[in-house]
Amino acid sequence: MISSRKLVSLDWAMKKILRSKANFGILEGFLSELLFEDIKVTEILESESNKEHERDKHNRVDLKVKNTKNEIIIIEIQFESEYDYFQRILFGASKAVCEQIEASMNYEEINKVISINIVFFDLGQGEDYIYKGITTFTGLHKHDQLQLSKRQKKEFKKNLPHDLYPEFYVIKVNQFDDIAKDTLDEWIYFLKNEEVKRGSKAKGLKEAQKKLAILKLSDKQRQLYERYLDAKRDAQSIASTYRIDIKWERARGREEGREEGREEGQKMGEEKKTIEMIKKCLDEKLDIKLIATLTGLSEKKIKKLEESL
Repeated sequence: MISSRKLVSLDWAMKKILRSKANFGILEGFLSELLFEDIKVTEILESESNKEHERDKHNRVDLKVKNTKNEIIIIEIQFESEYDYFQRILFGASKAVCEQIEASMNYEEINKVISINIVFFDLGQGEDYIYKGITTFTGLHKHDQLQLSKRQKKEFKKNLPHDLYPEFYVIKVNQFDDIAKDTLDEWIYFLKNEEVKRGSKAKGLKEAQKKLAILKLSDKQRQLYERYLDAKRDAQSIASTYRIDIKWERARGREEGREEGREEGQKMGEEKKTIEMIKKCLDEKLDIKLIATLTGLSEKKIKKLEESL
């Protein structure tokens, strides 16, 4: 049975519903509220980072689109905590830049990339729940901001250097207090609670309420969604169990380590438990990158273990 939620989660919708041109209005509404401008999506783009593979990625969902200004917008949802997630954000944006380059292209043809990261864990340290990052050039002596020349402004139709560089957004959903103070907050409320707050006026939310209603899914879509929710819950449960197991194993290992001759046994025991955990994760079809994050082993070692099973 699906829970009492009335609407499907945005991560599933991005994979199964929002890729249809008929449903662009939902995505455009969210982007318009976040970027404070009227966004129109022209097409869904594909890359190695957002193609569906044999194993569904339970920990992230990529949606890569282009708007009417030819800007590339990446939306990624992340549920499990990752120590190096800031670097992953950088890699994703850099890859989106590089994917645009062809041998005959000039640098001026590179379109701006906007990276939107919706996270359900406490990333970094800060009190807010929405953060924006841009690139600026500050003088070391005069402390002035480097500007574009008049010719560059005319040629690129941009005002500042950061208008040319990737722009980053981090939305820390769990840090939102459920009090919607503006239309953007109404979208954050939806992301957190998977329902539209009564009286919401944000762009795209009425359409989301209409088209993402669980009761309006076809039988096949509902079955797919149920399986997706089950898989996501299993992945989160496995990750949580593994963290608890590791915590207790380390505590027990420290205690046993005081006794002579136990150190090697402790090491073998932890390795055995790690292998068993990897096997279980593979059986649950978790993404190898997530398994590597949970276990601390390299993706290469995990793939090698997978081949031996």
